[in-house]
Amino acid sequence: MRLGGTPPPADWLLVGLGNPGSRYERTRHNIGFMVLDELQRRWDLPRGKDRFKSRVAEGRTGPGGARVVLLWPQTFMNLVGQAASPARGAYKVELDHVLALHDEIDLPFGELRPRLGGGLAGHNGLKSMKAELGTPDFGRLRIGVSRPDTTDPEIVSAWVLGRFSEPPAEVAKLISDSADLVEAIVDGRQELPLHVGGGQRKR
Repeated sequence: MRLGGTPPPADWLLVGLGNPGSRYERTRHNIGFMVLDELQRRWDLPRGKDRFKSRVAEGRTGPGGARVVLLWPQTFMNLVGQAASPARGAYKVELDHVLALHDEIDLPFGELRPRLGGGLAGHNGLKSMKAELGTPDFGRLRIGVSRPDTTDPEIVSAWVLGRFSEPPAEVAKLISDSADLVEAIVDGRQELPLHVGGGQRKR
């Protein structure tokens, strides 16, 4: 930390979207948290500290690597922007280097789609980030968790907030594949495609 407690600027702010507490651990809605856990392990980052209404881990991806900040908001999903926006300001991260990692029920299980900007797909975490950042022009990694064969909102909500029904090995692969893609984005091997067109769908 610099004098006065101001952290040095970071290259990337990675925001896992999820809910705090044991009740929500390993649920579909918390896939972003799980991917951050894996990245923290891979990059050997120090134990997270409590800042910005979040658990925060920071460091480099490796010797001479990008300086990254990992953020596990503890605000609950619909208020994650209250954590992400102050952290972005403190670490002076460019908007296109803010990457939200989130579940996407409108993608098949295992499908990954990175993009910069675009619609919010009715996702409460993305809505909060747009409101607090003042724009939707931040990066996202949409992590496919599939959806139940119904539009009943109570069933869909229970599905999202429920634990994975897929075999543990498949969930582990989803987490690993997502972390691989984040690493490729952070080190410049994968660009975030700019979202063009598209509308919003209610979740």
